[in-house]
Amino acid sequence: MNFPFRPRLLASTLAFNLLTLLPPAAFGAEATLQAPGADEALAGRLRGASSSVAASGETNVQELLAAALSDYRTLVQVLYDAGHFSPVVNIRLDGREAARIQPLNPPKNVSKVEITVKPGPRFAFGRAELAPLPQTSDVEIPAGFAPGQPASTGAIRDAAIAGVRAWRRNGHAKATVADQKITANHVQARLDAELRLAPGPQLQFGQLRITGETNVREDAIRRIAGFPEGGAFHPDLVSKSATRLRRTGTFSTVVLREAEQPNPDGTLDFTARVEDLPPRRLTFGAEISSSDGIELSGSWMHRNLFGAAEKLRIEARLSGIGSSNDIDGRIAIRLDRPAALGPDDSIFYLAEAERLDEEHYSATQVLGAIGVRRTFSDQFYAEAALGVTSILAEDVFGKRRFKYLAGRIRAEYDGRDSRVNPASGYFVQGGATPFIGIDGNDSGLQIKADGRAYYGLGADDRIVLAGRLQMGSVIGPSLSGTAPTLLFFSGGAGSVRGHEFQSLGVPANGGTAGGRGFLALSGEVRGKVTDKISLVGFYDLGFVDADSFVSGSSARHAGAGFGLRYDVAGIGPIRLDLAYPVDGGSEDGLQFYIGIGQAF
Repeated sequence: MNFPFRPRLLASTLAFNLLTLLPPAAFGAEATLQAPGADEALAGRLRGASSSVAASGETNVQELLAAALSDYRTLVQVLYDAGHFSPVVNIRLDGREAARIQPLNPPKNVSKVEITVKPGPRFAFGRAELAPLPQTSDVEIPAGFAPGQPASTGAIRDAAIAGVRAWRRNGHAKATVADQKITANHVQARLDAELRLAPGPQLQFGQLRITGETNVREDAIRRIAGFPEGGAFHPDLVSKSATRLRRTGTFSTVVLREAEQPNPDGTLDFTARVEDLPPRRLTFGAEISSSDGIELSGSWMHRNLFGAAEKLRIEARLSGIGSSNDIDGRIAIRLDRPAALGPDDSIFYLAEAERLDEEHYSATQVLGAIGVRRTFSDQFYAEAALGVTSILAEDVFGKRRFKYLAGRIRAEYDGRDSRVNPASGYFVQGGATPFIGIDGNDSGLQIKADGRAYYGLGADDRIVLAGRLQMGSVIGPSLSGTAPTLLFFSGGAGSVRGHEFQSLGVPANGGTAGGRGFLALSGEVRGKVTDKISLVGFYDLGFVDADSFVSGSSARHAGAGFGLRYDVAGIGPIRLDLAYPVDGGSEDGLQFYIGIGQAF
């Protein structure tokens, strides 16, 4: 008998026979968690903490059993943190309680993990005692640790931390929790908690030992840190010494650690471990606008120039590239010597040379100055400097040279949540520059102020309202008797967008000069479209006056527009603004601005 050859039938038969020889397919176990009686927030916390839920889909039985056994403790701890001290937790692997499965004799496979959590009643504190406490303290014990309040291990933990902190802030560096008695009354759903503190002796600061890979001299580190050796212990003073070292910008790591045991004489030694940053840093920046052209900037910095964390910074800028004006340039050199007059007081030396070719004037100026800087906190500093400046300028009043003995007083407070993309807080900067004329030049005073505020709306501050106020005034000399670099113009990315840079001044001598009074207002609404992309609407308004203060009759202009921001991690938002003049008689039309960071 003849049989026909059928390739398709033969292939199907071989495939079927091969499949029957393979082991059965293993499917991952399905894990579910039910919490009857729990609110959605607590149920979500339980699911998020469960190792079994995280291992859903796992095929390894040993892994599933280990996750289930660890979940008993984990889920009970979550419930204790939420104030449920009589919970019932069942974890079953294919119907068998996980706690009763012998780890050395597990089932061959698991297809279902079922977790059932009965939270039980929410407990309240019956007794809540924390003693002893110092007679006076600036630390508040959490209000939640009190009779009648909802009980939780978190409340007990926070109370213990606050008690220890209160003693440490009173000089008892080795305060600790000596004993705790916690009793749960399941019938009354009440928790009694008694915490006993051991303050230990009141201590003083001992010696500071310095370790780590650093090229900064040890005597300079001690001087910068201002470690209060011999003074009464206070944790804020420890933090302050560490902050002073970080503030220099020289160290990548600064850690101050107290000794495990105090010395017999009642002092406590500390160890400071510091690691250096790379000694040199090079940065670049760029900004483009249709009216101002391209601006390029760069800086080179050397940390620890002479071995005492000195910082030398050289900055250079070129602007006006591609604009109708000639190219402007600036180079500045600044040397900072930290802790030269005290832990929070530094000395700096400054030299600048700048060439400006603006629409209404041109100037070449050089400056040399020496100053001091006091740092009051991470947010607030002030500095004062005294120097000599020479300015060769040409404007509507002709070509003249100005020479001044000038002082500069400046203060800054930065309370923003971010320097490059703030969503809350405020920033205030103010300065006064008194100048004394040399070789017949007039004397006077220049005052400048810059204030910014931010307010976030909605979840995660998806909408931010931002406002800015700038003010300036020159008191004393006349317009013709003041160097144009001290006078004020308005227009451009830094004041009123939609108008050319420094396009607004005051009529003088048949042309335009800078004003002695200046005011600029800016408002923005910033809204996130995605986590990376934001849209911005803005309105800017500027005033310039020949007098020292603006008024209703001052020259004014305004601009409005919208912008796009793309946030780049570690850098800040890339900015594109399109602005159009809405007041001021400008015929410049649409202006655009590109840069890094918000406009303000």
